[in-house]
Amino acid sequence: MIRTLLLAALIAAPAAAQTLPVAEADFVTRDFRFGDGQLLPELKQHYRTLGTPQRDAAGNITNAVMIGHGTGGTGAQFLTPQFTRLFAPGAPLDLATHFIILPDAIGHGGSSKPSDGLRMAFPAYDYADMVRAQGLLLDNLKVKRLRLLMGTSMGCMMGFQFGTDLPGRAAAIMPLACNVIPLAGRNRMWRAMAIQAIKADPDWNGGNYSKQPLNGLRVGVALQAMASSAPVRMQADWPTRDLADAAAERAMAQGLAGSADANDRIYQLEASRNYNPAPNLARITMPITWVNSADDFINPPGVGDATAHVKAMPQGRFVLIPETAETRGHSTHTWSVFWEGELKALLARTL
Repeated sequence: MIRTLLLAALIAAPAAAQTLPVAEADFVTRDFRFGDGQLLPELKQHYRTLGTPQRDAAGNITNAVMIGHGTGGTGAQFLTPQFTRLFAPGAPLDLATHFIILPDAIGHGGSSKPSDGLRMAFPAYDYADMVRAQGLLLDNLKVKRLRLLMGTSMGCMMGFQFGTDLPGRAAAIMPLACNVIPLAGRNRMWRAMAIQAIKADPDWNGGNYSKQPLNGLRVGVALQAMASSAPVRMQADWPTRDLADAAAERAMAQGLAGSADANDRIYQLEASRNYNPAPNLARITMPITWVNSADDFINPPGVGDATAHVKAMPQGRFVLIPETAETRGHSTHTWSVFWEGELKALLARTL
């Protein structure tokens, strides 16, 4: 009971927001060729950094931590108190000793994306393209080997993609909230429904719209709200029909206000189409701690057989966070209070 009350207090009152020294920049790659052969003359990657880099005699950064965001997000999603508590003095990713890199993946935020002008003629990127581009970003920053690679949701999947495609470039990996199997079944169905809803909206006009196809986007917002839901917590928060209806109205309004450009959203949801690191997991030989949540609608415990797949990784550890009225469903990945101890342990067992 004492532990539960303490955890509830930490969640209800996360560490006070810090004034973080965030720097932002863009890195442009010329003539970036995608896996399907398409070429983009200029690929821009926007990124944020925090902390001070430490360098070896050759000038390479030795204390870099890269954190990958979820589908439709940006690196800025980690600048919230429930996550930045990790950056505080004495915390696992103390900015005095770690250099944090928060990239916007291809198709997201300030990085190159369909809404920059190409619309549906933008190259059809996938996770392999996104990871390869991030490898070039690390080259530009003079990071030969990350101290740690983290990622949530899509960033979790990109972490496995990174580990199999660029196996020597991270000393440790901590993927949060994903599976290692192809996106099929319900996970693909809700994405396909969201895409189909946009394309069925007459305002979409084959991607050449003069106004956002809001009716189509509204369906996707509703689907993602449910996919990211936490039923036990939500029942506790909104125990009556009126409270639940009001919460649904707020969620729709907030979701539409923050919704991506419709073409960008189609590309973001389609980027997962080739994902399947399972056959190559043995390439991930560095320490890895993979964390999922029991109340994750997108990656439920009965799908993907994580306990079997983790055995393919020589230094793999899998952790399943139990469902409570305090967990956040899929979004538990951003509330570090639930898995901070596992992060400390991973860093401790990593050279």
